[in-house]
Amino acid sequence: MSELENTNVAQETKNVEVDSKYIIYCENLVKIFKTKDIEVVALQGLDLVVEYGELMAIIGNSGSGKSTLLNMLGGLDRPSAGKLYVDGKDLLKFDDKQLYAYKRETVGFVWQNNARNLIPYLTAVENVEIPMILDKRKKRRERAIELLDMVGLSHRRNNKLSQLSGGEQQRVAIAIALANNPKILLADEPTGAVDTKTAAQILGIFRELNRVLGLTVVIVTHDRQLSKAVDRVVAISDGRTSSEFIRKKSYAEALAEMDRAEHEKETHIEYAVVDRAGRLQIPKDYLEALHLKGKDKIRVELENDRIVLLPPEASEGEEQAAVN
Repeated sequence: MSELENTNVAQETKNVEVDSKYIIYCENLVKIFKTKDIEVVALQGLDLVVEYGELMAIIGNSGSGKSTLLNMLGGLDRPSAGKLYVDGKDLLKFDDKQLYAYKRETVGFVWQNNARNLIPYLTAVENVEIPMILDKRKKRRERAIELLDMVGLSHRRNNKLSQLSGGEQQRVAIAIALANNPKILLADEPTGAVDTKTAAQILGIFRELNRVLGLTVVIVTHDRQLSKAVDRVVAISDGRTSSEFIRKKSYAEALAEMDRAEHEKETHIEYAVVDRAGRLQIPKDYLEALHLKGKDKIRVELENDRIVLLPPEASEGEEQAAVN
């Protein structure tokens, strides 16, 4: 084998080792939807990493690409280009059989629309048993009751869909998602169809599953209030990662040290994300504060250990926006 070939193999091995440090590793992810007359680029070189056992949220407005990303992570769709590793496995190399096994064994899905989660003419416990039947597991009833107890619904196990509230139906959906012991729980707008109190209960279940089981939980939503309940929030805009909000202290520490009113004020530090090409997405409210539009130019200066962004016409006396 030539020296060049040895170098290429070593580099490929190194890349796999780097990727496998995370349960989710996305690099320069691209997704293009094509029809006869139109081509839509939903993901435009998105980068994302999620650590094992992390509880995090992905936020973005409608059309930002967050649902497309969720479908990629869930094995429901394939990227057009880029890298996508989940639990050390390269999803771009999966054939249909491997992808089916991945969806059955590695990820659990909770949808906003309960019609996708539950079969209405079955009881709660029967709904939870279905994934285990497909996987030919034994002691399904005992496991289903255990999972319903985990989400606080063992007393409602014999009730059908019409006898459960929206929040209860969503908790049954969480139990179904856990039926085959997935490594990742993916939740698509899980609190979008419930009231504030019920949403808090559902998020509490996610935190408890994350704490007790060490389950990696990824919540996709447009609701920025979810940042109060997770340790990291990744914002997506126009198919790219735009910024991250990282909690100053863990959720448990914050509750222990602050009263509720104080806890609601400042919980996270916002970080802009610079991708591998050096592109930086500046938060929209920052641009508005500088009266900048999407196609405006902006001055960039280096001051010691800071990159300083200035409006084109800014003078020395004007207030500066600094990125540490």
